[in-house]
Amino acid sequence: MARTSHFFACMAAFLFACTAFAQAPPANVTSTDEAVVAEFQKLENRWDDAVNLRDQYALELALSPLYVDISASGDITTRNQQVASLLSGDDKTIHLDQKIITVRVMGDVAVANGTYTLHHKALSGPVDEKGVFTHVFQHVRAGWVCINSQRTMVREESAGKHKKPSTAEQPFHIPLFSKSDKDKQ
Repeated sequence: MARTSHFFACMAAFLFACTAFAQAPPANVTSTDEAVVAEFQKLENRWDDAVNLRDQYALELALSPLYVDISASGDITTRNQQVASLLSGDDKTIHLDQKIITVRVMGDVAVANGTYTLHHKALSGPVDEKGVFTHVFQHVRAGWVCINSQRTMVREESAGKHKKPSTAEQPFHIPLFSKSDKDKQ
């Protein structure tokens, strides 16, 4: 009898420990909550203003000292390199406009996705680079700072060319793992 009650006590303790350490998703994860999106849009607007007004102090406040930027062309820079480039750059026409689409908050980390337009000067003349971004923010002291940025340029179709509709059964075509047009013959 004592052995059975000891067994059940051990099982109860084991199950309690398992449930205590179970990984549940954070309760404060959000995606398109208007208040959260508006809060992060204000951060993006401050970042835009810092770039557009060539404001070193404001840019340093928006970006973490640990900040890493991966541009649409694949260049990797730090916060200090971003600030130096902004202040000493030859291109005085740089203008940045970022728009938040979704934000996911997980404790002291937030991931924001959105679109951007970067007006700058290239060898061929003025360019409006349009694309999408992912920004990772960390909550420090009384606010959020960006610790990582990844941009991807969106290719625009020319007026004369139309995109061929996909005939794939799956949304992505991976040649080695999906059926090809040759299999249908």
